[in-house]
Amino acid sequence: MEKILILDFGSQYTQLIARRVRELNVYCEIVPYHKIPAIDKHTKGVILSGSPFSVNDTEAPMPNLDFCKGKLPVLGVCYGAQLMAKQFGGNVQPSKTREYGRAHLKFIETNNVLFESIPLDSQVWMSHGDTITSIPSTYEIIASTEDVKVAAYHIQGEQTFGIQFHPEVYHSTDGATLLKNFVVGICGCAQSWTPDSFIESTIADLKQTLGTDKVVLGLSGGVDSSVAAVLLHKAIGKNLVCIFVDNGVLRKNEFESVLEQYKVLGLNVIGVNAKDQFLDKLEGVSDPETKRKIIGGTFIDVFDQEAHKLQDVTWLAQGTIYPDVIESVSVNGPSATIKSHHNVGGLPDFMKLKIVEPLRLLFKDEVRRVGKALQIPSDILARHPFPGPGLAIRIIGEVTREKVAILQECDAIFIQGLKTHGLYDTVWQAGVMLLPVQSVGVMGDERTYENCVALRAVSSTDGMTADWCHLPYEFLAKMSNEIINKVKGVNRVVYDISSKPPATIEWE
Repeated sequence: MEKILILDFGSQYTQLIARRVRELNVYCEIVPYHKIPAIDKHTKGVILSGSPFSVNDTEAPMPNLDFCKGKLPVLGVCYGAQLMAKQFGGNVQPSKTREYGRAHLKFIETNNVLFESIPLDSQVWMSHGDTITSIPSTYEIIASTEDVKVAAYHIQGEQTFGIQFHPEVYHSTDGATLLKNFVVGICGCAQSWTPDSFIESTIADLKQTLGTDKVVLGLSGGVDSSVAAVLLHKAIGKNLVCIFVDNGVLRKNEFESVLEQYKVLGLNVIGVNAKDQFLDKLEGVSDPETKRKIIGGTFIDVFDQEAHKLQDVTWLAQGTIYPDVIESVSVNGPSATIKSHHNVGGLPDFMKLKIVEPLRLLFKDEVRRVGKALQIPSDILARHPFPGPGLAIRIIGEVTREKVAILQECDAIFIQGLKTHGLYDTVWQAGVMLLPVQSVGVMGDERTYENCVALRAVSSTDGMTADWCHLPYEFLAKMSNEIINKVKGVNRVVYDISSKPPATIEWE
């Protein structure tokens, strides 16, 4: 499979480069600059990412680029461009006029293939504190902005290019064209990496790897585990056994409705009602991290019990996706733990199962496209992400059966309201938080002292950053009125308008 290699120097935009390349139906991999793999015949080109470092920092990443420079097409982006300028005889200095944000190309070498079909005055996105002040004699300037003379260069006699701006961000209006010029025009990639080709090759690999072995998969009802299950089912059929656990903090009627959905897909699913087991252990616990660990640990216990009832299972399937893989091998190692991950990870060593992860090459939006090609129903593919600990981390403080019941009713009204008013698909994730706050209200002629809930709805691509959704005031008013009138125990509704960062999507 042909691929583009993206060398990661720690830029916040590195994943975005990969997403843009894949939008061209070209497979790419992100690798840390200090863990460069062996280059094989399938590697068609290399992209050097940006970085939070200056090339003049004493600890700046300085890999040996002999593996690719002059041998493969290379595109240096921001730091990558400065790195190649500095390493081969140029000069990079702190900018007199630092360029952050929008700029426009005032000069373009139109005969250079990298800038084919890109017009003069094209808007680009800058984010740098250093400037390339001089370049080696074999380098030619192929683009400039008003403030940055060396906005792009080409090394004569090589298919090596450097650009000072970020083509991967939407603010660079012709960035997609530039990346296509590099990936397709210069690297010669065939644009054949499509959902259908992924499905075909993955099913073939799964058949070869798994043979007649039995596989167990923990379903969550979400997109990732559902698509993974269907891929595995197509490869090994009845040798896949799925387990779906009711942990007592799912949405209203979710256990029953998800099991019904999976029947439609023809999957072999075991439903396990373990509500009491989870809720009993959560009793009296208020700390968010402790709640997560209780739910994760109890899930492992329940899953282990059910898996041991099966005969001759040798594989555990997981819905791991590419951002999880990137995180585990990132430039600085796995990032500091802000909280235990929403979704339950691998099972403990005592289960002695080998791991299979059919989606580990895909981003979230790619998982949905593969699911669509597999003809998985849209109500599964369009389902909002839902945290593994469920409503337990949307109940601020102690989890009780009464609080779960109240929150399930509020959540059901809000989610159904979004669907009824045609807003569900415009929202990336939505939910209701039950706050540890009681306030005075008036219902009829009586004063009340009841609970407050917060509605939360965000837009996002992958959950790494998120903005609050500007839902219509009339809709929010309707939801508030319906929740207060129909859910006993709630007399106040508020709307969360915090973005991520600094806030997280979930409250705990």
